[in-house]
Amino acid sequence: MTILGIDPGFGILGYGILRASGNLFEHVTHGVIQTKKEQNIALRLKYLYENLCDLIDEFKPDEIAMEKLFFSRNVTTAISVGEARGIVLLSAAQRKIEVYEYTPHEIKKAVTGDGRAMKRDVQEWMKILLNLSQIPKPDDAADALAIAYCHGVTRNFIRRFSV
Repeated sequence: MTILGIDPGFGILGYGILRASGNLFEHVTHGVIQTKKEQNIALRLKYLYENLCDLIDEFKPDEIAMEKLFFSRNVTTAISVGEARGIVLLSAAQRKIEVYEYTPHEIKKAVTGDGRAMKRDVQEWMKILLNLSQIPKPDDAADALAIAYCHGVTRNFIRRFSV
């Protein structure tokens, strides 16, 4: 099974792709789709959409996992992240790919065993768990790999214990 993890963002959308077989995970690729600040919102959303569609069409994920929207103070940031999430949902729906969502706490817990882990701890664990030579960069891509990993672990756990 191929899992596409996405850390949704308007300026930078992180992605990470893993192949999962049982409890074994293979790193395929990771990176970011970055929009230009000087472009208007419509062109930035179009750029995200086209590049995300290209990514999905190239790697053909079976499932997509994404971080749930969370914000505490900055409503403007939450709205722009929501727009990027809409692009992800549309791209997936057009290809009939299910999207699963996880909170930051769930992601950290699945990767490190501690839902309050620091970002650096999650990155270190992704390096170890995926047998990478170095911490995945940039941060948005590392987060996306963690989201994909969280989905793979959670999915296996749910299947194993559901009746």
